[in-house]
Amino acid sequence: MNLYLDDLRSTPENFERVYDYDEFVNFINKNGVPEFISFDHDLGEGKTGFDCAKFLVEFCLDNGVSDINFQVHSQNPVGKENIEKLLGNFNRLKNQNH
Repeated sequence: MNLYLDDLRSTPENFERVYDYDEFVNFINKNGVPEFISFDHDLGEGKTGFDCAKFLVEFCLDNGVSDINFQVHSQNPVGKENIEKLLGNFNRLKNQNH
């Protein structure tokens, strides 16, 4: 299963879509980490895609998940870089420890 986090763009084929932080958290808590996640950073008012990425890292650490397959499709360059660095660092550190 693939997950698409975005509040505005249309959902690509073969993706489940969530629009905001709360939907993201509920999806992950219910289904676990999907095979692939595409992140947007700006999700309207409130929490961002970076907040979702931070939640995901904590979820993975708590549940023994060692790899997050992702891309960031956000047009916000700073937000995009922050998500990429956080998740990329998580993947690197978890893979070094295995």
